Amino acid sequence: MTSSPYVVRVAEDPADREACFAVRKEVFVVEQRVPADLEYDSYDADAVHVLAVREDGMPLGAGRLLYGVGAAAKTGGETGVGSLGRLAVVQAARGLGVGAAVVRGIEEAARARGLTAVDLHAQTHALGFYERLGFVAYGPEFPDAGMPHRAMRRAL
Repeated sequence: MTSSPYVVRVAEDPADREACFAVRKEVFVVEQRVPADLEYDSYDADAVHVLAVREDGMPLGAGRLLYGVGAAAKTGGETGVGSLGRLAVVQAARGLGVGAAVVRGIEEAARARGLTAVDLHAQTHALGFYERLGFVAYGPEFPDAGMPHRAMRRAL
């Protein structure tokens, strides 16, 4: 049996949170040219951040879970539904299963908080990725940060 070359964990300390923000900056701000003031928001303070990190400490991927009041605006006010967002994987780690592992880590964090489903707003080019993980698209396409998105949900 082989072990994974990375681990996925909830970002509990400031260094892990900073690693999450560094991944997001590399992917969203630098690569996708999302303005930094749109990428980082007031939800970050109360969100559960999940980090994928290589054995040598190199951050590979990140995502966040909003729940409770923080998620209500993104889930239609459903208190039992969390909001998965800001999923990012650095270019060098794509294709290694990091994104799927971070999604599963966020789902685990959602279950631990008693949530029954997770919503997300997927860039349309990533719909297939999320569908393979069990998410189902609903509602019309909409723009976010200048890119087309669709809402998706997965029951836990």
